[in-house]
Amino acid sequence: MSRTRQHVRGSRRLATTGVAVSSATLLAVTLSPAAHAAARPSRSAAVQHAAAALLAHRSSLGLDSGEATSVRDVIVDKDGTQHVRYDRTYHHLPVLGGDFVVHIGADGGYRGADRASRATIALPTTTPRVSAPEAAGLATKALRAAHPGGGLRRVEAKPRLIVDALHGTPRLAWRTDAAGLDSLGNPVARTVLTDARTGARIDAWDSIETAAGDGRSLYGGTVPLETTQSGSSYQLKDPTRGNTYTGDAANKTDLCIFGICISRAPSTVFTDADNHWGTGATADRSSAAVDAQYGTNETWDYYKNVHGRNGIAGDGKGSYNRVHYGKNYNNAFWDDSCFCMTYGDGDGTTFGPLVALDVAGHEMTHGVTSKTAGLTYSGESGGLNEATSDILGTMVEWYANNPSDPGDYLIGEEIVRPGFGGTALRYMDKPSRDGSSADYWSSSVGNLDVHYSSGVANHFAYLLAEGSGPKTINGVSYDSPTYNGSTVTGIGHDKVGRIWYRALTAYMTSSTNYAGARTATLDAAKDLYGAGSTEYDAVAAAWSAVNVN
Repeated sequence: MSRTRQHVRGSRRLATTGVAVSSATLLAVTLSPAAHAAARPSRSAAVQHAAAALLAHRSSLGLDSGEATSVRDVIVDKDGTQHVRYDRTYHHLPVLGGDFVVHIGADGGYRGADRASRATIALPTTTPRVSAPEAAGLATKALRAAHPGGGLRRVEAKPRLIVDALHGTPRLAWRTDAAGLDSLGNPVARTVLTDARTGARIDAWDSIETAAGDGRSLYGGTVPLETTQSGSSYQLKDPTRGNTYTGDAANKTDLCIFGICISRAPSTVFTDADNHWGTGATADRSSAAVDAQYGTNETWDYYKNVHGRNGIAGDGKGSYNRVHYGKNYNNAFWDDSCFCMTYGDGDGTTFGPLVALDVAGHEMTHGVTSKTAGLTYSGESGGLNEATSDILGTMVEWYANNPSDPGDYLIGEEIVRPGFGGTALRYMDKPSRDGSSADYWSSSVGNLDVHYSSGVANHFAYLLAEGSGPKTINGVSYDSPTYNGSTVTGIGHDKVGRIWYRALTAYMTSSTNYAGARTATLDAAKDLYGAGSTEYDAVAAAWSAVNVN
């Protein structure tokens, strides 16, 4: 499973800078809930406070006169603490690894910052020696090399000049998006980072990230749906969730080059005469649509009701779904360029239609990540990116509490078929059960495919939720080991979801690695439950149990 991503391997997350502001009062004042609400800063006020902090702390944040910033995301805590996330440019060029989060106290004072990179940017020139066509040619070769079976067609590449601050000393680089269609007409894409002075490849990663009324769904039984009446029929469009809708892609595919789509597969909104959708069988094309719409609804509700996030981007706007994409397409993906979810039907041998609830939660969480931490999709940060979708997608499944698809710690268990060779795509209690994923951190884990390096964080999340050793939960047997032979006691999946989301949105950056994730989740646990709390200590113990110390 995957989604469209735009990231590269990151450096280690840095510790918070600056001095924490403390204060003491002689008189404790109890405020009413209304007074607390009134005192809570607005988003615009948070941005103003952060802007003032930038001016006062430009040097410590590594900003010089040639650099500019733009706000990507804003979080205002209930206690008034503010977290403003920035992207950076250098002489108008985007900076990979230039992102940072500024933390502001309830009093408007600067608390510190988390930065993707501390490197100072001082390029001798922003004029490349390697031409744009040369960079495009290198990326095209990289795309073809990543798909050695051949048969790629309509391959194009678009280079963009950037500053790379994620791979050591900042340097001028070409970021080139190469895309095409495989022999079945399905989209393939790869992003290649090339040194603009020498032509050496810096990094490369896949740009399509995959996984994979009421309605009778394929996997979730009969589920409630909010729809829109249109004349004498109904549209599968939910006005209560930002007008999210589900459409039929008619087994066609997109033709998109570096974010610009020459043509897109259709997304014709499903309609129904009596507002009772699907039959629960694949023969009825609307059955898969029911699953997709239901997955969108549950994901929306989870983020809103548990984390206070109003939609994937936090702006109340709905995304849309396309089902029946491509021919026997064994994939599902989130695409930022269309702000949409797309599902293949599977080949019937290894996968069925990829519209299961945890797949939907997984893919749409990629959208949340892209709007917040923007975790680079390679190296350890790429593993954390995938794990974020596995962890929070799993939390969506638990949140839905659907008796036809009860909560578990298996990824994609509903979509796999006997020909797949297992009962799920991934196993959080012992990731190595899939034959490729890492149970524990090692210095080489960043060299694994991100779907396998994610195992370390998935294992951490399972241990933190349920603890170590054998147990049966909702009829599924688990037996989770630990690297150090310790016994870990779980704190429950609800708290795990809250801690991980807080870490993702308040502390992680594009370059966060496993050591940084430990720090970020400890910071999150401290915020939510207090330093030295049972939850805080459990986070530390679970990370140590997967060899992240």
